[in-house]
Amino acid sequence: MDFVFMLTRADQTVADALDVLDEIRPLRLEHIGFKDVGATPDLLDALNRQVHAMGATSYLEIVSATPEGCRAAASTAREIGVDRLLGGTHVEDVLEILSGSPVRYLPFPGRPLGHPTKLAGSAALVAAHCHAYETLGCAGVDLLAFRATESDPLELVAAARQATRGTLLVAGDIRSPEQVRALAGAGVDAFTVGSAVFDGSFAPRAGSLRSQLSAVLAACRA
Repeated sequence: MDFVFMLTRADQTVADALDVLDEIRPLRLEHIGFKDVGATPDLLDALNRQVHAMGATSYLEIVSATPEGCRAAASTAREIGVDRLLGGTHVEDVLEILSGSPVRYLPFPGRPLGHPTKLAGSAALVAAHCHAYETLGCAGVDLLAFRATESDPLELVAAARQATRGTLLVAGDIRSPEQVRALAGAGVDAFTVGSAVFDGSFAPRAGSLRSQLSAVLAACRA
């Protein structure tokens, strides 16, 4: 299972994200992402270049729920050359913009709401969206399982896993080794952690950012 470190806190890219990349370089992380909120297009471009220079796969996650915001994020993803575009719900518009590019798209199943984003919707709805998105040509889904407002998180994971053969990535509010182990046992392909690393809640007894990240990596290995 892949760990995607998100350079984000409270659903926004942190202002000193480039400095953070310099700090964590010795960890040789293989998957690093950022969001379309909290960063200028120039910063997003610089982050993507730096992530690639570190030998890692890059991820841009869409926070905006509007059609215009999703299209803008898709255009940015294509222009700067990110490897994976996450989130958003206006799937056909995004796929049209990405057509012919190597960017792989994983939209949100269910009904994402607000900012920081929560997830409404049943397991049946998540499964239906996963199937529909795969049919449209998406590479997988970005499931906000632990931000669910009306369903059990692991029931949503199980429904999504059964409904898609593509990449199942789980994002949002993953704050403990126990959650990581549960996701691995459920057949999840990848998960993201951002805020829990920056605020120190993933490993409460660890002080530094690099120690927090090492704790997440240790949970993956376990």
